[in-house]
Amino acid sequence: MRRPIGIIALCLMLALLVGSCKRSGKAMPPSGEGFAKYAQLIQCVDSQGHEVFTIKDPWQQGRTLQRLSLRKPFRRVVVFTTSHCQLLEYLGLADRIVGVCDAQYILVSDIRRRLALPDGAKGKIVDCGNSMSPDLERIIALKPDAIILSPYEGMSLGRLERIGIPIILAADYMETSALGRAEWMRYYGRLMGAGQRADSLFHAVDSTYQQLKAYAAKLPAGHSILTERKTGATWYTPGGKSSIGVLIKDANGRYAFASDNHSGSLPLSVEQIIAKAGGSDVWAFKMNGARMMTKADLLSEYHGYEALKAFRTGEIYECNCSQVPYFEEVSWRPDYLLRELIQLLHPGVDLGGLRYYKKLGSR
Repeated sequence: MRRPIGIIALCLMLALLVGSCKRSGKAMPPSGEGFAKYAQLIQCVDSQGHEVFTIKDPWQQGRTLQRLSLRKPFRRVVVFTTSHCQLLEYLGLADRIVGVCDAQYILVSDIRRRLALPDGAKGKIVDCGNSMSPDLERIIALKPDAIILSPYEGMSLGRLERIGIPIILAADYMETSALGRAEWMRYYGRLMGAGQRADSLFHAVDSTYQQLKAYAAKLPAGHSILTERKTGATWYTPGGKSSIGVLIKDANGRYAFASDNHSGSLPLSVEQIIAKAGGSDVWAFKMNGARMMTKADLLSEYHGYEALKAFRTGEIYECNCSQVPYFEEVSWRPDYLLRELIQLLHPGVDLGGLRYYKKLGSR
């Protein structure tokens, strides 16, 4: 999907540095024992009494995205992504956040409260601007130990990597399984000196997920589901081996693209979607807006939606991501999303009600 960060090795070490981070496009040497149960991109070894983490390049097999040697926990961080703000709150570490980017998209209540504090107030979080063009002067003034940001293929950090602050490349979203991504919490917990706390949370997530999966497996085969909606002339739907594709399978639901072997999204035409998945029982999509959509809104967007079985039967479910913390939570709590899907795909099953999706009205 995107190209690798680059081949220039970066060693961010200063006199008062609390950890060291290095990016490298060189071939990755063997890095010892595996660190994770599900995550495929992280490896860890003990070196002279401290942990050395190797992050595999998700875009070029056999190469390293970053190597980090941890000596002291990070205490002050600037976070570019809302999901990592949520994770630090889950771990009881939100007080480590001193600055954020894209503040307008963050739904974490404590982060929003601290953003609203007057300048100079204790606990104030500083808005560092747009993540694609951050305010470097504000970031430098905060004197953070590290910056957490999500890399993408072909990304150039430019001036950001020249200001001398360690950058944690948060490539967790490139994991191909939901539990694999969630397991990165164990990595971030160790960077913050809260490894045991992170391990405990992940154990609870994993255990709950496995219980829900076992429960769903005992149910009759569930409804079929179509996800998302068209963007321009393209409809991006999860590949059969993607984290969402696997979640649908673990919910014992049916998915028209289950046999597909792609781990990312499939860019298909609307005609392909309707031909292959137009008969799906349930249609669930995410959106951002001030209010829920209606069937009339959908038809004004694309009149062809009325060809979908779920449109005609009214089995349409919307997740308004500007109002509910879907992206904040499901990265680390795939058990929440699995519970949601089980209820969407098995009528009559009540596992506490829907957390993210709401059914559209009849209009």
